[in-house]
This record gives sequence, structure tokens and C-alpha cells, in this order.
Amino acid sequence: MRWPLSVPVLSDGVVTLRAHVPTDIDPMVEMSVDPQMVRWTAIPTPNTREMSEQFAFTIIPRGWDDGTHRGWAIEVDGRYAGNVDVRHKPIADIGFALHPAARGRGVMARAVRLAVDWSLTEGGVEIVHWRSHVGNEASLRVAHATGFTLHGTTPGMLNERGRVLDAWTGSIRFGDAPYARTDWAGSTVLESDRLRLRPFTEADVRRVVEACSDPLTRHYLAMLPIPYTPTTARAYLHDCLWQAATGAKATWAVADRESDELLGNIQVMDLLGVNSDHGEIGYWLHPDARGRGVMTEATRMVVQHALDPDGLDRRRLTLYSAVDNRASNAVAAANGFRLYGTQRVAERLGDGSYDDLNGYEIVR
Repeated sequence: MRWPLSVPVLSDGVVTLRAHVPTDIDPMVEMSVDPQMVRWTAIPTPNTREMSEQFAFTIIPRGWDDGTHRGWAIEVDGRYAGNVDVRHKPIADIGFALHPAARGRGVMARAVRLAVDWSLTEGGVEIVHWRSHVGNEASLRVAHATGFTLHGTTPGMLNERGRVLDAWTGSIRFGDAPYARTDWAGSTVLESDRLRLRPFTEADVRRVVEACSDPLTRHYLAMLPIPYTPTTARAYLHDCLWQAATGAKATWAVADRESDELLGNIQVMDLLGVNSDHGEIGYWLHPDARGRGVMTEATRMVVQHALDPDGLDRRRLTLYSAVDNRASNAVAAANGFRLYGTQRVAERLGDGSYDDLNGYEIVR
């Protein structure tokens, strides 16, 4: 059979995958010029109606007919919602795009499960690879939710619009469960009367640069890159996303609840360590947030969430501080951490010297 009869109609009762039809073109054009679509995909820009028609009625039909490109339209509530494509076999890669009106409802995860299941069971595919621009949180969340094994960052894997880009990568094989392998760490927003602990955003980059360029911060966090630029800050934010998706680290931006201005950073690290129910607290503050009890309060909120069985479900938390870092030691003491030992000359400082390192713990 030739296209469109060769396209299997797949449905889970909410999302349907089917062949494209002429009424899909208008929303396809809308999707093609959406800023998020342009930012995160290789779609030609500027894009035209003719390009959408060519993709739907020339490129995809040719791919179905020769078996190299299986592409579906995604339908929700009787309307076009996006595309999902599985390209090549037996080693395939997947691509997907969602119309802005359909986002935030779990539609793409459902569509990807349908496409991957058919490809691995009936489409002659042995493994499906996923890749995205580093920083594409929406794509990463789909891969995470649909059971892809998340491998890491591959330098220079993508060549799009004349740019060579690093890529996040993952894969899924027949027999892999099509659901998240790990919890997405740190996705819970925590609030007090004056603080909101939330994910980082692009708007935080300037304040991250200021904080991580501050002499006192650099003295006690000697591993920070020099110079610390906006590119460095974005790489850190992207790494926080990846670590959250793999369940390795939960990170929060500490923000003023009223203004949403970034005040600092706090994280629970080493969630996948040898002791799977342990974690380590780490933090820094922007210079203008010091001396106000901000980090003491933020740490209290995170410790409570981390030890809660309905939160990160940790049994034991540690916190390490250079002996001479009075503010950091005070945060530990104020939150009920017990000093269990001091390692001699264990903490390298920004001036190249070494300080003793206090170890604190708190147990559920």
C-alpha cells in the first residue's frame, strides 16, 4: 500500500496519530513560526506555507513509501496538534514538534509512546535514538517521561542553520518500559512568607554571573570557572536540568517571593550515590542577599522537603563547610545539623591555600 493507506492509525483514547490532511496545513504554518519552534529545531526560517505543504504531502509520503521516514500528524480533540517522526531503521531517531495550543497537557509524551511502540514492534526498528539541543527542557521532559535512557551530552552532534551544536542524547529499545526511569528531582516549588524556591530561568542569568564572580563566593567555591560569563551561567542552568532529569541532583533558585529576584542557589547533590537514600546540601548567595537569614531559611525549607517521604525521601543529609566560613557553618548549626568531624586541610580555597573542612549531618 502507498501513502496515506500505509500509515497506521494509532490511538490511546486521548491522542491519535494519523496521516496528514489538507486542514492540517494552517496550524502547521502557525507552529512553524512559533518562537520556541524556531529556537529549538532545525525548521527552515523564514518558513512558508509551501514548505509545510511539501513536508506533509511530499517528504512524509515519500518516507512512508520507501520506509525511511515514518511521520504522523498528532490529533487531539479532533484537531491537529503537531508532528512526530521516526526516521530510518533498524537504527532510528525520533523528532517531534507540538503546536503551542497543545502544550502543557502531556500530549507529546502520549504521541511518542505510540510512535515508539509501533516502530519497535511492527516497524522493523531495534532502537530509537533521541537528541535535542542542550537546554531544550520541553524535549528533555518528553524523553524522560517516555522511558528513554538518558546518556549525556555529545559535543558538536547537531549542525543546524550553519551552527554546530552540542546535543543531549538518549535511547529506548524493545522491552524498555515507556515511562520515566527516575523521578525528576527538585521539580517541587517551595515557598515561605518571603522566599520562593523554584527552577532557574533565563532571567536569572545576570544575577548568577554576579554571584559567581563575587570575590567571597570565589574564595569558598574555588572550582568556579574564571571568568564566569553568561555562557558559563547558562551551561550551569542546563546542567541542573539534566541532573534533575537523571535524578542525580535537585536544584532550586532561591528567589524573593514578591519580586522574584534571584537571591541564591541551593541544591541536594549526590542523590544517586553509593547510599541511595542520602544527599548533600550545597548553596551560595548573591552578595546583596547576605546577612538577612535568607540561606538559613532556604536550607530549612529544603531539608524539610528532602527528608519528607513525600519529597526527596532522604534518610540522611550531609553538609560540608570550610572551618573559616562562619556564615556557612552558622547555617548548618541553625538548621539542626550535627558536626560529626573535621577533615584537615581538605578544602582548597580561591587563593590556592587549604582550609580544614567541617562535616555536618542530619538524620530523619
